[in-house]
Order: sequence, then structure tokens, then C-alpha cells
Amino acid sequence: MKNLLIPSSIKLLILPSLLFLLLSSHAINVDQYNKLDENSYIQCLYNHSVPSYLYFTPQSPSYNYYFFSSVRNRRPLLNSFKPLLIFLPAVENHVQAAVLCSRSLSIPIRTRSGGHDYEGLSYTSTSGQFVLIDLQFLSSINVDYMYSRTAWVQVGATLGQLYHTIANKSSNAAFPAGLCPTVGVGGHISGGGLGMMTRSFGLASDNVEDIRIVVASGEIVDRQSMGEGLFWALRGGGGASFGIILAYKVRLVEVPNNVTVFTVSKTVEEGATKLVGKWQRIAHKVDKRLYIRALFKVVGNDSSEHDNQNKTNRTVQVSFNSLFVGEMKELLLIMEDCFPELQLKAEDCIEMRWIESVLYFAGYQGKPLSSLLERYSPVYNSSFKHKSDFFTKPIPLEGWNRILRRFLEKGEQPMMIIDPWGGRMDEISETETAFPHRKGNLYNVHYLTQRWVEDNATLSMKHVDWLRRFYKFMTPYVSKNPRAAYLNYRDLDIGTDVMGNKTTYWEARRWGERYYKGNFKRLAYVKGEVDPNNMFRNEQSIPPLFSS
Repeated sequence: MKNLLIPSSIKLLILPSLLFLLLSSHAINVDQYNKLDENSYIQCLYNHSVPSYLYFTPQSPSYNYYFFSSVRNRRPLLNSFKPLLIFLPAVENHVQAAVLCSRSLSIPIRTRSGGHDYEGLSYTSTSGQFVLIDLQFLSSINVDYMYSRTAWVQVGATLGQLYHTIANKSSNAAFPAGLCPTVGVGGHISGGGLGMMTRSFGLASDNVEDIRIVVASGEIVDRQSMGEGLFWALRGGGGASFGIILAYKVRLVEVPNNVTVFTVSKTVEEGATKLVGKWQRIAHKVDKRLYIRALFKVVGNDSSEHDNQNKTNRTVQVSFNSLFVGEMKELLLIMEDCFPELQLKAEDCIEMRWIESVLYFAGYQGKPLSSLLERYSPVYNSSFKHKSDFFTKPIPLEGWNRILRRFLEKGEQPMMIIDPWGGRMDEISETETAFPHRKGNLYNVHYLTQRWVEDNATLSMKHVDWLRRFYKFMTPYVSKNPRAAYLNYRDLDIGTDVMGNKTTYWEARRWGERYYKGNFKRLAYVKGEVDPNNMFRNEQSIPPLFSS
């Protein structure tokens, strides 16, 4: 892929949208910045022929607009540094310039694709000032379905934009990745990329054929020139530790004319607990075209403070949310055989094109396909905290009773999403890519606090503390040695690097082996080869390790 023309979206640099008006109430306090010589960085960009309309200092009128345009979680903003400069590259050699300037001036950089890092590491820092490289203008997608069944996608594109472009080429082409259309492909694919077709085709990172990346030297390398070690690391090991990924060449998968979806919801009073008990024993073993996840949430309300009977109608609802890569009649036969307790009926199911199922699972029912092209959703003007676990054995029924009772603690509205493993995930070894969570895992569990809109440290701590207690409560039921976690559900609670570029591999093992298991050491060796001075670092970046 050669450098592309500056996209039309750069018109936004001149005409900021109404989004700025919505978000500017949380304007950044410029006084919080320690003074670094931003002028030196700007001069360096100028020396590399970077147009001045592509970068913004805190004094720039458009700084807040571009900063908040891809902030998906406001919680990390409460106690962190913001960028001394926001740079939006328009072509690939602009990214090279950013890396060369940061290296020569020893100014750290953070890279943002879609801004969905759960701890905000793509747009904030707890360790000092930095330059933010926002890649949203590098969003070209080129699909070659007829000849190679592949697509080149730049990392500033979103999943929704990728899906939309693929579907425009063929109704039988698809890509197995996440559910949220506004997620940027950059971090999502490099961290693994879980979605509704994972059991059928593997993770997004399992379907990557080539990568273009700017490494610490400022060079652009691809699979052939980077070597298989780095290519291995970038598929599941996260890209932010190794350089700035520019684009992926992904392998498309073939889907039938119609797929089938269903969502069946039951409360505890309607037998949800026993259904979960059965589901957990079969969902990882069924036909790999069938993906049934379980979504747990609290429904109903607590009693009012004036209700002297102190009654509540709060309960836990479990939704069995499913995609079958096939027709409804075959799905009904499979469900009758493996999960008759759910009593799935034809009227519960909907046959649709794969691209329509993308809208369905994103919660975009009734919206046009063009809604997949939008980068921003108002739901992200809020705060949250997430954590993750893996299950390697079923939970006893009494364990589920205890879990669901704990879910009903007054004052919280948590969610829990459990995704089944098995299928294609069992067929790929732990070491084939950097993503290690393969055969032997039954499920991944994703814990979510309720979202809150107030920028209030006390309120934030209240919700975060509840989730931490619930996470501790789950200890007997989840994987051990290590208690594994999923990188794309980033969680700084499991450990962070020491500030000042001083963390060693041995210190980082406490969190690194939870994300990467036995692959962490190899990842650290790759880091030592491609970024020995640890230029690309953050609070959970992989430290370099060197052969003796």
C-alpha cells in the first residue's frame, strides 16, 4: 500500500461538528501541563514537511474537539496527563515523521485508533507528558474479494466501516471481529479481536495475513521485512509495545446468503439459573457455526425510600444471544438436540444477511446500514470500569445462585457477558500467535460496571470498588496460575509498569503472564529486538528482554 491522498474527512479540521459543543463542558485545564518544549516538536514536524493544520497544542481552538472526538471512557481523565500535542497524520510518512521526532527529542507518544482502550492508555498517561498520534484520518479500506478474498484496512478505520465496505463487495463475504461498530481496527485486531464468529473462524488476529508498521527506527516494514517474530507478536500481543501499526491485510471469510440470530431472555424467577447451568456445559461443544453468549444484567428497581415495606422488584435477567452461520431450520434441529431446555421456537429466530446481523448485535436494529460508518456514539460520553476472566471448568449450580445474589446488591446496575470458546479456538495452538487463550478454556467473562456521566472521583470510586469486590468474589470459579485476562478488556488493577522506563521483564510478569501466559517471555524478546530502548511504552507495555 502506498501513501494515499489526504482524505476528505480532513475538512473536519476547518468545520468542527456539534460534538465539540457537547463535550467542551469538560474542557482541559492547560495549567496542569508541565512545560515541555512543544515548539521543538512542531519544528521537527515542519522539517519533515508536515502541514501545520494537522496538529494542535492545548492553546489551539480545536484541541478539545479532537481530543474528545475519540474519548470512549471519561474515567481515566480524572487523574492523568493529557497530550501536549495532538497530531492527526494524513499519510503514512507523517507517522514516520512523528516517530522520528519523538525519538530525537525523547518525547513519549501514544497512538489512538478508535479510542476504546478501557483504561484510556491511547489518550491519557499517568507518567507524564506525551504526543498523541490520532490515526482517524488513516482509514482507507481496499477489498479484493474476487481474486484474493482479502482486504487491506488502515488502522484509523472502524469495525463498522470495515464491515460495511466488505458487504458492499459481496453479500457472502465477512470478517470475524467485534460487535461494536465504532471500535478502531488498530488495537482491536492486534489484541485478538473477539466476536460472534470466533467459534467459526477464530479471532480477528487469526485472520491477518500481513501488517504494515512503523518501528522505532522510523522505517515502515511489512511481514516480509519485519520477520516472523514481530509478525507473530502483533497478532494478539497488542501493537502499542512494538511500534505504530499502519494497516492490516486481513483474510475474508465466506458466509451463506442468510445467517440466523436469536435472543431469548429469562429472569431468575423464570428459570434462568438452571438454564445457565446447562448452557455452560454445552455452548463450547456445539456445532462451531453456533455462537451462544450469555448476557447478565439487573432489571427492575429498588424500593423507594418512602416504601416502609422495603420491597424490591430487582432481579437478574439472562439473555441468550446467538448467531448461527446457517439457516433457521438447521439451527432449530441443533438446539433441540443440545439445548432443549431453552425451548427455542421459530418465532424467536430471524434469518438475515450477515451485514444485517452486524446491526442486530450492535443494537442498531432499525437503523440503515450507513449507520455503520459513524465513528461517534453519545453513549461514550460517560465513564466505566471493566474486568475479565476465563473459565476452565463449569460452575456448580449453588455457585451460580451465589453469583446472581451478589449481582443484586443495592445501588449497582452491573453487567456480565460470557462468551463461549471451543470450535475454531480449540484448533489453534497457544503459541501459533501471541494470543494464548485456546483449548482448555470454556468461556471468557467480561465484567462491566454501570456507566455514569458525572465526572466525580467519589462516584467513580464507588462503582469501581464494587466491581473489584465482585472480581475478588469470583476467584474460586475462574482460571488459576495465572488468573488469565483478555488484553482487549484492559485492566490496570492486575499490575502496571514502574514509571520512568524502569520496569523489567521479571517485574512485568505479574500482569504480563495473565494476558499472555507462556507467550509473555517470547513477546519480551521480540520487544528487545525491535524496540530495545523501550520507545513505545505505556502503563502496561511489554518491557524489552535481551538474550544473554
